[in-house]
Amino acid sequence: MEIRRADMIADTLEELVFTGDFSDGDRLDEIRLARQFNVSRTPIREALQRLVASGLAVQIPRRGVFIRQPGLVELMEMFETMAEIEGVCGRLAAHRISEEALADLDTANARCTEAIAADDADGYYRENERFHHMIYRHAGNGFLEQEALRLHRRLKPFRRMQLRLRGRMAQSMAEHEAVVAALRAGEAERAAEVLRGHVAIQGEKFHLLMASLRRAAE
Repeated sequence: MEIRRADMIADTLEELVFTGDFSDGDRLDEIRLARQFNVSRTPIREALQRLVASGLAVQIPRRGVFIRQPGLVELMEMFETMAEIEGVCGRLAAHRISEEALADLDTANARCTEAIAADDADGYYRENERFHHMIYRHAGNGFLEQEALRLHRRLKPFRRMQLRLRGRMAQSMAEHEAVVAALRAGEAERAAEVLRGHVAIQGEKFHLLMASLRRAAE
């Protein structure tokens, strides 16, 4: 799957934030970034808007876009909320998902497996994102789907980065397979339980990743 230039730039900027190259409150200058990435300002603006949508940056009228690092408590609360929302999506989807949609989830999982074999964390995340979005859709509740998508976008950089931890992709894959098994069997409470745990552990893994990055920088 072709990756848009703006998304590649956004991925790089997120990593620079997490590794400490950008600090809370730093201004992201479009012109300087366009030179740095050797692109026009259009993909830079799109990349910055993705950071704003995820909450990793804030746009101030007539001043520009500035890094905004969410605090530990805020992140914990967001992951806790996301885990509960995904659990509800799983519970509803267990009753409402079609055989065709289950086959699509199997396909997404197969692509995740290919990404693990290639040690491609970003490729894994793209298929992982597709997997979760399908579950939101097949919960059969449009309002719930939009709320799930909104918070998923907010947590995207953090969910993506936690996959860099050793062994996390394989663990995530096992959780995906358990989700599909529960959905296929129509086990609503089991689907909810596995999805809640799957997302909650992502928050835990992200904190471990941040701790390891801080130690490496010392």
